[in-house]
Amino acid sequence: MEKLGFNLGFFLVQLLNFIIVAIVLKVWALEPIVKMLEDRKKKIAQGLEDARVAADARANAEKEAAKIVAEAQTEANKRVAEAAGRAEKAAADVRAAAEGERARILKTAQEEAAFERNRILGDLRGQVAALAIAAANKVIGEALDEKRQRLLIEEFFSGIKAGKVTVLEGEPLSGATAEVTSALPLTTAEQDTVKKDIAAKIGGTASVVFKVDPGILGGLVVRVGDKMVDGSVAGRLEGLRVSLK
Repeated sequence: MEKLGFNLGFFLVQLLNFIIVAIVLKVWALEPIVKMLEDRKKKIAQGLEDARVAADARANAEKEAAKIVAEAQTEANKRVAEAAGRAEKAAADVRAAAEGERARILKTAQEEAAFERNRILGDLRGQVAALAIAAANKVIGEALDEKRQRLLIEEFFSGIKAGKVTVLEGEPLSGATAEVTSALPLTTAEQDTVKKDIAAKIGGTASVVFKVDPGILGGLVVRVGDKMVDGSVAGRLEGLRVSLK
């Protein structure tokens, strides 16, 4: 071996040194490096997993936030609609109340005006009778029976003669309600006579409403149910005018 230039002892020493160096490198360098690389790999993998979890959590959070925002918007719209509905109802109630109050005031004013007109017409009734009597005396040139003339004038305005409503004589009537219109307000006694006569005609009691219309001039216009009996002076004059044509 020596002739070939190979020194076995030197070789063994070098081999031993190599083994020692290899062991030292393995123990003190390779294993720590491998361990460090493995730890770094694990950390990277953990970091990637954490990033994925964080991304999922962020996506879920954004999705939940969008859901919450949508629900909040829906609830807000609902509350706005409910508030608008309540406001509209309140406004409608106010308008209805105002309209009702206006109608009530108007009705009250009309009723008061009608009452005052009827009161004035009632006061004028006696004066009209007196003027008619005076005019008749003036025309005839002598004094007439004032009681008889006043009775005739009362019959002219009330349409009642001898305790009967003259316009209803011989008229068949039926119905539960009646409307009686006179040129001047009827007295309580005259109204009672009209009610009694109508009740006798229909064979029972009826709800009677009395109205005043100076335009009929005199007499009565009686409406019972669907039937109207016109015994007014204006109606008779119109009938005369038509017949003359």
